[in-house]
Amino acid sequence: MSEAEVVDAIESAYPGNLQELFDADIDGLLDAPEQATKVTSADRLERAFLEIIEFRRTHGRIPNSTTREISERKLGARLDGILASEEKIAALTHLDEFGLLEVPAAPTSIDDLLAGDDLDLLRDESGLLDVSDLPVRKAPNSPDSVAKRKKSLDFDQFEHLFKTKHAELAEGTVTLSPFRGLPTVEEGRFFVLNGIMLFVAEVGETKTMVVGGKPEPKQRLRVIFENGTESAMYRQSLSIRLHEQDGQAVVRTGVEDEEIFDADKESGHIYVLQSLSDDPQIAGIEDLHKIGFSTTSVEQRIKNAEKSPTYLMAPVKIVENYRTYNLKPSALEHLLHRVFAEVRLDLTQVDRKGRNYDPSEWFVAPRKVINQAINMIMSGEIVDYVYDAQLRKLVERE
Repeated sequence: MSEAEVVDAIESAYPGNLQELFDADIDGLLDAPEQATKVTSADRLERAFLEIIEFRRTHGRIPNSTTREISERKLGARLDGILASEEKIAALTHLDEFGLLEVPAAPTSIDDLLAGDDLDLLRDESGLLDVSDLPVRKAPNSPDSVAKRKKSLDFDQFEHLFKTKHAELAEGTVTLSPFRGLPTVEEGRFFVLNGIMLFVAEVGETKTMVVGGKPEPKQRLRVIFENGTESAMYRQSLSIRLHEQDGQAVVRTGVEDEEIFDADKESGHIYVLQSLSDDPQIAGIEDLHKIGFSTTSVEQRIKNAEKSPTYLMAPVKIVENYRTYNLKPSALEHLLHRVFAEVRLDLTQVDRKGRNYDPSEWFVAPRKVINQAINMIMSGEIVDYVYDAQLRKLVERE
């Protein structure tokens, strides 16, 4: 082959310009690789549910959240958390090929219960279940022994705790365990009664009462339910109801028996304050709020606020007050300062002795966004977000 023939062969094999080179790439070897899409919380939720679906497909049953098998218990706790959230159920319905998210309606009467007995398991030919001739036991109705539920007026202080526990159930870091008795009913504990999560917010002083002619120690509780109600039932009464109605305790996944008694420890309060200063330089700032943490009551903390540069030498108003559990103050302050760093108040105050002071916990941000950030602190999501002053909302960190 001559030199001219070789050149012609090369030119025919390799196009002479870039466009021809791309046009000749029939196998897509020169295509730019697709950029990986960012994983969202919805993606993570779907991925978690698909693991439950795969377990159901492999084993022919749903995962058990109380088994000693760690991997299955994690999936079971995750399913419990999903079933406790209407939003998550709605988001996952399109993936539910086995009907895991369908909650059967409970019978509202004995007739409904018997009508649904397709296998005739409730038939009583022997009459053993006929109790019509037995005397009826009257329940005590003393006002001191009966505690009715009422609306919780400060439920906003507890709502984030329930959201956090449901998130932990979904993640598998906590699980549901059979109720272990009266000693586990302690302040800071979470239980599930009749499908509703409850929180023991307070245990009152022990008082001795005569019951059946015998003195018995009693403690009133403050029990907060996730539906926004509360009850002042006795500690013993809650224990009895949890026993009789197969109640469950919310415990850390993988805990030993002796750790069942461990309760969440109250660490203090996250508070949001609004300045009542009449100084035009301060009063003219819209959405100015102080976000802080206190191990004592907020009311005690802000005493004499008008004398402290921390509070801008003026009275303040409490606009939000959240109880916190198992939270390190240093970690909280670091998170809040990082999230709202862009809108921290840049102002120097002079105290009563003429010394300059730069308050560091005042931020210019809408109260609604601050509440959102605090809830995300409780759930742990806040580590991925910062406040965008221009958009006036929390955005994911780049």
